[in-house]
Amino acid sequence: MQVKKTASNEKTSVGRPRSEATRRQILSATIALLQEKSIQAISIEAIAREAGVSKATIYRWWDSKALIVIDAFMENHLVKTTIPRELGPRDALAYHFKSLVEQYSGWPGRLVAQIIAEGQSDPSILRAFRERFHYGRRAVVREVLEEWKATEEISADTNIEILMDVIYGAVYMRLMLNHAPLDEAFAESHIAYVYHLLGIN
Repeated sequence: MQVKKTASNEKTSVGRPRSEATRRQILSATIALLQEKSIQAISIEAIAREAGVSKATIYRWWDSKALIVIDAFMENHLVKTTIPRELGPRDALAYHFKSLVEQYSGWPGRLVAQIIAEGQSDPSILRAFRERFHYGRRAVVREVLEEWKATEEISADTNIEILMDVIYGAVYMRLMLNHAPLDEAFAESHIAYVYHLLGIN
């Protein structure tokens, strides 16, 4: 039986296959640029030039600069803010929180602040950030907290969704308002205070 060629069939067959090595090259170039410039100050052209690829190659992977920036952030961020489940829920969460604060105190934090700021005038950017990064990360933290609740070390009626906001909301407040530092002292004292509120010594 002859298969009818569709528009989607044609689209996927056009051009060269996408290369994972090229994708990483583009993300690395984007990270290099973002360490020196703001999101607004770089362009698709600048990323292509830094990566040594054509704009067409970039558009095979991403539809916009914002999506490249978000993926570049994730490529750099996730490997540096792991949640070591083997430590157990309490220590795994504390480890993740402290590594997150450390990362957000530097250029990755400034980048996240820019993404959130850009998203106020362009909701599609904020939506992409939630879908590509926030929801997935929140899901992992939720698993850790549900596991912790199952041990009965924290109360069975603990509202996990609110608890996540209590723990991480302070980071984003400091990041966006810059009213107090994101530093090791904050990371240590905040997570200790949250655990105190949970009745954990």
